[in-house]
Parts: sequence; C-alpha cells; structure tokens
Amino acid sequence: MKMVVETSRPIAQVAKELGVHEATLGNWVNAYRREHSDDEPALTVSERARLRELEREARELRMENEFLKKAAAYFAKDHR
Repeated sequence: MKMVVETSRPIAQVAKELGVHEATLGNWVNAYRREHSDDEPALTVSERARLRELEREARELRMENEFLKKAAAYFAKDHR
C-alpha cells in the first residue's frame, strides 16, 4: 500500500508487480488512507489554491471534451 501512497504510482502497475488483483490492492489502499487520514499534513494555502485551479481546469476540459464528442457525432451523421 505504501508503494502506491508514498510514491503516487498507479494501483494497476503496483498490483501487477505484486501479483494481486487491482481491485484488491485498491481496497487495501483505500482502507489504509481512511485509517491514516489524520497523519497527512494539511494543505498549505498555495496547495489549496493550486488544487482549486486544477479542479477548475478539469471541469473545463470535461466540458470541452463533451462538446467535441457532440460535434464529432454531428459531423459524422451529417456526412453519411
């Protein structure tokens, strides 16, 4: 679990290396994070600001992606 939590490596990659199912390792990691949530230091002001910015950017990218999917479907239908 610490291989995922401390290094931020993907669960799928670590599970494959350890020879365990990805969902099993995911459950273990989630349980570890719940049990140790108080151990994590609070975010700094700049980290919170960066997190808000990344969340905003993710929302915008999701909206743009949905728009592009709809546009692609429209033009694919139009050319048939």
